[in-house]
Amino acid sequence: RSRPRRAHGPSRNQSLLGWKVNNTMNFFGGGEAAKPAGPDPLFAAKTEMEMYTNLFNKMAASCFNKCASRKHKENDLALGEMSCADRCVAKYIEAQEKVGVILQKANEAQMKQQQSVADMQNAMQNSFGGR
Repeated sequence: RSRPRRAHGPSRNQSLLGWKVNNTMNFFGGGEAAKPAGPDPLFAAKTEMEMYTNLFNKMAASCFNKCASRKHKENDLALGEMSCADRCVAKYIEAQEKVGVILQKANEAQMKQQQSVADMQNAMQNSFGGR
């Protein structure tokens, strides 16, 4: 009796990064280059949740180590420790927002560059294909 084969890695219509891929055949039987149809919403939500969890854990550890005194064993933070933690968290989040804006701009520039390359390839294909 044969066992069903277990799939390893992404499915045929999905890449490693969670992007769905459309595979099409051209007139001569060869496959066109795979074109991403867009990010998988479940993968995007899962990745975002992991990112925020990682951000929170790093921020909590960093600000606690910076602000909490280990000299005394009280359950509550002192006023100075609380204000230090508030400032630390605010600075951490502000820095993350600035990094996010920079990464978003870089991503937009990359998308524009990819679009211009695709446009150039289409123009070349149309000029050579029309003869």
